[in-house]
Amino acid sequence: MKKNSQTALIHAPRKAPQYISTVQPPLFRASTIIFDNTDALFNRHWTDRYDYSYGTHGTPTTFTLGDNIAQIEGGTYSLLAPSGLSAINLVNSCFLSQGDEVWVADNIYGPNMEHLRNLQKRYGIHVKVYNPIDASTFQPTDKAKLIWLEAAGSVTLEFPDLTSLVQKAQAHHMLTALDNTWGAGLAFNAFDFGAAHLSVDITVHALTKYPSGGGDILMGSVVTRDETLHHQLFRMHAIQGISISGDDAAQVQRSLASMQIRYEHQSQSALQLLEWLKQQPEFSQVLHPADEASAGHQHWKEICTQQHSAGLVSVIFDPQYNLQDIRTFCDALKLFKLGFSWGGPVSLVMLYNLKDMRALEHSHLKAGLLVRFCIGLEHPADLIQDIENALQHLNKPQLE
Repeated sequence: MKKNSQTALIHAPRKAPQYISTVQPPLFRASTIIFDNTDALFNRHWTDRYDYSYGTHGTPTTFTLGDNIAQIEGGTYSLLAPSGLSAINLVNSCFLSQGDEVWVADNIYGPNMEHLRNLQKRYGIHVKVYNPIDASTFQPTDKAKLIWLEAAGSVTLEFPDLTSLVQKAQAHHMLTALDNTWGAGLAFNAFDFGAAHLSVDITVHALTKYPSGGGDILMGSVVTRDETLHHQLFRMHAIQGISISGDDAAQVQRSLASMQIRYEHQSQSALQLLEWLKQQPEFSQVLHPADEASAGHQHWKEICTQQHSAGLVSVIFDPQYNLQDIRTFCDALKLFKLGFSWGGPVSLVMLYNLKDMRALEHSHLKAGLLVRFCIGLEHPADLIQDIENALQHLNKPQLE
């Protein structure tokens, strides 16, 4: 059949062989996926492990990344979302209904709390808050459906008693969801942890951080071992039209090979900063799970068997320093850039007022404004020097 030149541009007569062996897997960009015949169209089901039917359901590029993330996390099934928060919202919208009780740690990722408060206001979901370092404050009722765990906690980095929390949740037939962005699937296996070999039901991971590693891609994942839970999540994933770019998936896939090396390097750099920060009189408290004085240190030591600790360190300034003082300090930093997130090559800093972030009283936290350092790939000696130089810009009060 002779084709018009315009048709020939679309249906090219020549095509190179489709499969070769390369270091990186090929990139598939697709919305429409072509079926070979009507049998292929109708003899398929959305629950098939690899349902190649439309771009939002998956392509070899996105399925490959999803499989690798599931392996890193210690799970079996994975779904990808446009951001970590999108992945969190997928879990909440999938499993929470009117009248359900959801428990969250007081140090949970702030946007997750905001989303749950919105669901409470609009749909009658009951949000209950527990103290992350006191498992006894988690008191579920017969309406309890889901508990959110975070290890370590957002900003203040407390490491919870995961064993007690998960055991209590299981006794009340609750779903357990862990925001595993800090641990990244490398600090511990959320599906087989502790002496009791416990498992959470679901992990959520902001692939924006360590898996991406470049500070330039937004993505999230939801991982499970349970096929029924996966199908529930996958159905909601499809209904909500959640999808990611094949180009972004390929970029994250490319970064996975160096993820553990980067994670361990940033963890070690954070430990070096930790020891130096503890000696500085401007800070009344330094927060890091590996420090014996930090809340939950013993739980971190028991769960994180390789003693991984991510690249985050928070400090609380002596209360004699006010907000303007802390802003002056942050603005004076040169290597640390002011920005959210972590896990990229550039070190970041962010300042917080805990009074605006916590619903409960926390006696383990000293008074004062908090600054979080997110360690990048710079040499730790240079980062220490950067902080030391910035401290010189402070108006030094007489510290007792």
